[in-house]
Amino acid sequence: MTASPSTPTLKQLLGEYDRALAYTAELTSDLTADEVTWRANENASAIGWHLGHQPAVAHFMVRNLTAAEARIDPPLDDLMDSATEESQRGDLPDLARLHDYRDTVAERVKFRIAAIDEGNVGAPAQLRIIAATLMVAVINHEYQHSKWIGEVRHDVHGKDLPPVPSSGLLTEVDGYQVITLS
Repeated sequence: MTASPSTPTLKQLLGEYDRALAYTAELTSDLTADEVTWRANENASAIGWHLGHQPAVAHFMVRNLTAAEARIDPPLDDLMDSATEESQRGDLPDLARLHDYRDTVAERVKFRIAAIDEGNVGAPAQLRIIAATLMVAVINHEYQHSKWIGEVRHDVHGKDLPPVPSSGLLTEVDGYQVITLS
C-alpha cells in the first residue's frame, strides 16, 4: 500500500518525530534543574513533568495500538499520566532519568513503526494506517507540550526561544506546530 500524495509515509513521519524530539531537546538543553522543576504553584506542571509526559503518552499509544509491549518505567508512567492530579506532579525524577526515559521511548516508537513500515507485523496494511494516524498524534502532542515548555522557558526564565521547526508537513494552527491530514 502506498500513501496518497497528501498522506505522509511512515518514513517521513519518523523524520518529523525526530524533528519534534530535537526541538524539545533544544528547548530544554540549557535549563538548570531548578528551571526544569519550577512550578508557578501546586496546580501547575513543571517543565520536567512535560518532558516525561510526552514520551509516556507516545509509548502508551504505541504499545496499546500496535504491539502489546511491557511498560518501560511503571512509576514514571503513572506520574506522567494526565490523570495524575497536578498537585501530585511535584516529585519529579532527576534529568538523567527523564532523558533516559525519553530516549528509550523514542527507540521503541521508531522500532515499532519501522517494523510496521517494513511489513514485519500481522495485518501490515491495516497497521500502516493505524501507525500513520498514531504518529501524527504523537508528533502533534510533542509540539503541544513543547509550546508550553517554550512559554515557561521564555516568559518565566527569560531565555530566548530557538527557531520553530518547519517542514513541508508542518503548519501552524492556533499557535501550535501540527501535521494535518487531508
